Amino acid sequence: MQFLFGDHMLDDERRELRRGAEAIAVEPQVFDLLIYLVRNRDRVVSKDDLIDAIWGGRAVSDSTLTSRINAARKAVGDNGQDQKLIRTVARKGLRFVGDVQMQPLLLGLHPDGARSQSEFHDSLRAALPLPDRPAIAVLPFVNMSGEPEQDYFSDGISEDIITALSKLRWFFVIARNSSFTYKGKAVHLKQIAEELGVRYVVEGSVRKDGGRVRITAQLNDVTTGSHIWAERYDRDIADVFAVQDEITEAIVAAIEPQLYAAENFRAQRKPPDSMDAWDLVMRGLSYYWRLTRQDNVVAQALLEKATAIDPNYGQALGVLAASHTFSAHMGWAEMATAVPIAERAAFAAIRADSEDPWAHHALGNVYLFRRRFDDSLAEFELALRLNPNFSLAQAYYGLTLSYCGRWKEADLAARRALRLSPRDPFSALYYGIASYAQFSGRNYDEAMRLARESIRQRSDFVGGHRVLTAAAGMAGKDDVAFAALKELRRAQPNISMAWLANQMPFQHDADRKHYLEGFRRAGLE
Repeated sequence: MQFLFGDHMLDDERRELRRGAEAIAVEPQVFDLLIYLVRNRDRVVSKDDLIDAIWGGRAVSDSTLTSRINAARKAVGDNGQDQKLIRTVARKGLRFVGDVQMQPLLLGLHPDGARSQSEFHDSLRAALPLPDRPAIAVLPFVNMSGEPEQDYFSDGISEDIITALSKLRWFFVIARNSSFTYKGKAVHLKQIAEELGVRYVVEGSVRKDGGRVRITAQLNDVTTGSHIWAERYDRDIADVFAVQDEITEAIVAAIEPQLYAAENFRAQRKPPDSMDAWDLVMRGLSYYWRLTRQDNVVAQALLEKATAIDPNYGQALGVLAASHTFSAHMGWAEMATAVPIAERAAFAAIRADSEDPWAHHALGNVYLFRRRFDDSLAEFELALRLNPNFSLAQAYYGLTLSYCGRWKEADLAARRALRLSPRDPFSALYYGIASYAQFSGRNYDEAMRLARESIRQRSDFVGGHRVLTAAAGMAGKDDVAFAALKELRRAQPNISMAWLANQMPFQHDADRKHYLEGFRRAGLE
């Protein structure tokens, strides 16, 4: 869609801002802020609205927010004194007050013949239609305790139910990160179902009071608007795992009674020995999913406390191991330090619970960075057999395939991850993996496009910056390559040719040389 106001044109598909025929350079977050204000021009947008929409709910300083607002005003010829377009409403927020006309973008008119972002999303749906199995999303259960610090508890109950359902290959279960984008938002179930591509939606609430907990759950068939099943549980806090299993069983029995009877279904999982350990893991996961260096460190500290309480907690060990390999891959930690820590935790996770998908996902990561490629692929495949809806494992399976030179298979795996979790904060990672697959296939324009989408979603995601730099270098787009390298250095100060050559786990030397050549042409030393 194109938004016209004054002599400006804001194009959300091409991500362009123009004043007449002149293109205005705008940082990704500033562009997102402009788009959000223009789309929501019928109301005052609060600070929290902006933080949720632009930064995914992460903590953002007032100075950062103010600088982005000032930059947005400057880009459209406005300022804080005149406020002709972007008006501050005291103690309320901001509103775009310009006269806006809308016109649809005619696809196929890109000057470079490239596909638009919406066309790529459409291709995801076309390439990966919903399978012939029930598709379901579990929304984050509402915390009714009146204490925001207890959100992790209700989130953890929702997440455990998602995990239990995900292990059933006759269900298509939307990943946790996409379902959780609706947390705290008043969105109609029909809209959620359409955006996630599901028929069934589970919602519920949790009230924790001392040693007691009340959990309510409801299963909705959005296509008919009917409530299929609902229940309320009043239990001791120690019985929370049994309640989760009962809810999962009830959902399965309501949707697929024949399969439930034939399979003699029971929720197959090994609960932790300690409620305190589970509590810490849920807190740790809430930080792990935020995808920043600081949050990853907090997650590791919480997970280490959980494993100290319960040394045989497979999921805690698996997530801990995955957090260490992720920090090494992002350049936040030295590979030589992080991988041995991850390896010990991953093997401990396998010993503790060989049926836990996180354990095999973690070991797959360790094997990748140990250059044991066949073993790595086997571990990711096992993780996906245990949980066919595990979008993160699907994405890293694609990454490993890319490093093995199997770029077409890698592209498909990244697309599956995006389809399993279409609104995932980790989508930046998934797009980054898809972009590297296209780079490996010498499709540099497509690699650049996907890398830009990765950066648009997470401006600090180093994987997107790396691929954009290398792809632009190989495409001979020197200005783009030099600018991308500058941003990469900001995101990863320790980047160098030596770091890339030593840390990136390529199976084939030709692929390593190809990747390094892109950086050499971009000016990296």
